[in-house]
Amino acid sequence: MHLLLHCRGFRLVRALFCAAAVLEWFTATAQLQHHVADLHWLPATATWYGSPEGDGSDGGACGYGNLVDVKPLKARVGAVSPVLFRNGEGCGACYKVKCLDNNICSRRAVTIIVTDECPGGYCSNGNTHFDLSGAAFGRMAITGEGGQLRNRGEIPVIYRRTPCKYPGKHIAFHVNEGSTDYWLSLLVEFEDGDGDIGAMQIKEAGSGEWVDMNHLWGANWCIIGGPLKGPFSVRLTTLSTGRSLSARDIIPRNWSPKATYTSRLNFFS
Repeated sequence: MHLLLHCRGFRLVRALFCAAAVLEWFTATAQLQHHVADLHWLPATATWYGSPEGDGSDGGACGYGNLVDVKPLKARVGAVSPVLFRNGEGCGACYKVKCLDNNICSRRAVTIIVTDECPGGYCSNGNTHFDLSGAAFGRMAITGEGGQLRNRGEIPVIYRRTPCKYPGKHIAFHVNEGSTDYWLSLLVEFEDGDGDIGAMQIKEAGSGEWVDMNHLWGANWCIIGGPLKGPFSVRLTTLSTGRSLSARDIIPRNWSPKATYTSRLNFFS
């Protein structure tokens, strides 16, 4: 309990990624059976924030930092209410969102990636709500009506889960600033498929034991021990379907804080 509280105290830790190596599957079930795709549309509400044609927030409650300003996240970011944010475990999940007024809305849905939380206002009281970037919100309108749609403020929408797709991207790990041989914090990004993380484990050099990491905040996880010895293997398990993979020796022996280590595979690979 002391270690967990210690981890949670590092809420200001900023995210960057870690390690490169070969990913191994830890599931024998066929890939298509594990994709998160809900064909049923559900009701919700939506608003927008930032500049009218902007890409949304810098950073956000998931800890992705300035990566939200560049592709593939650029203009697709969204803050969601607590029922979808799930204390940060919903970070990285992808949704299709579509408005319903045929007089101003097109038939196409916009795909957004959860990068932030909106805890108050429309997002409170257990409501299902999306607070989208101005650009993403406007894309739901018919051509030339994006401004008029934004002028409406809150609108009713329908939504559903959809697999995340990052063509050409591989799962990357960022070693967070402040990490040491006794406290190691990681941020995961570009996880396609389910997009979310329900559990994360790490294995030290020369060890046959996977050790659970503690969820810090957003998409950040940590472990306390000491001294921790690399190279480290990391195993991810998705929140939605429980699908797992491991990155063997992905974080090298001479790792450093703020380093980015990128794997060679992903869930869709």
